[in-house]
Amino acid sequence: MLEKMKETAAFLRKEMKLQPKVGIILGTGLGNLATQITDKQEILYTSIPNFPVSTVEGHSGKLIVGKLGDTEVLAMQGRFHFYEGYDMKQVTFPVRVMHLLGIETLFVSNASGGVNPDFEIGDLMIITDHINLFPEHPLRGKNYSELGPRFLDMSEAYDKKLIEQAEKIAERHNIRVVKGVYVGTSGPTYETPAEYRYFRIIGGDAVGMSTVPEVIVANHMGMRVFGMSIITDLGVPGKIVEVSHEEVQEIGNRAQPLMTLIMKELINGLS
Repeated sequence: MLEKMKETAAFLRKEMKLQPKVGIILGTGLGNLATQITDKQEILYTSIPNFPVSTVEGHSGKLIVGKLGDTEVLAMQGRFHFYEGYDMKQVTFPVRVMHLLGIETLFVSNASGGVNPDFEIGDLMIITDHINLFPEHPLRGKNYSELGPRFLDMSEAYDKKLIEQAEKIAERHNIRVVKGVYVGTSGPTYETPAEYRYFRIIGGDAVGMSTVPEVIVANHMGMRVFGMSIITDLGVPGKIVEVSHEEVQEIGNRAQPLMTLIMKELINGLS
């Protein structure tokens, strides 16, 4: 796997016209951020050696290199999920490659179901911590010390300074944001009412099917991480309704402009 990472990074290094230090995973809520990237260079996943290919509706399959404002960025338009059949090494492979390309700060987004009774559909949640309920761990197996330590400290998986800055940006623009703990599960089923109750009991505020593996691997390699969720449905007693992927996408699209504004200002304010 390490040799494949190096091969992929070497290929991209030759292809890329810029050398960004900021990586973005354009999940739900951030897809349209790609339209604001200038001096754009697009590289299809299918043309990249060893790269998986996204199979989920709403997830494109390309790397975008360019500038967001004055900041050079490398953006993934389309991520990989455990429920698609990939193992955790494949799911997190692009984040590993980002590190080898010099990415120091990673921004991630997702759609999630809210289990906090104070949340409303369409809320933006700044992720402050997570609970990992995936059945496979991305660091299981042989550890490569050049990538990170065998036993990883996760006491600040999400960068506190970036969280504070995001709150200030939201306040300045009168954007409602909430903060909370993201529970990562394998999917692809949405949760039962009993599961929603369980996630709330163990300390979760929202639940989703991505993000956690990527954040673990980013921390393993010393990256700073900032994450946001769009609350696209509610797993709160009395508010649980049948939910579809199309509805999740629609709510995500409506919230996109607000999340995009926060993320763009946060990225351009990096020091």
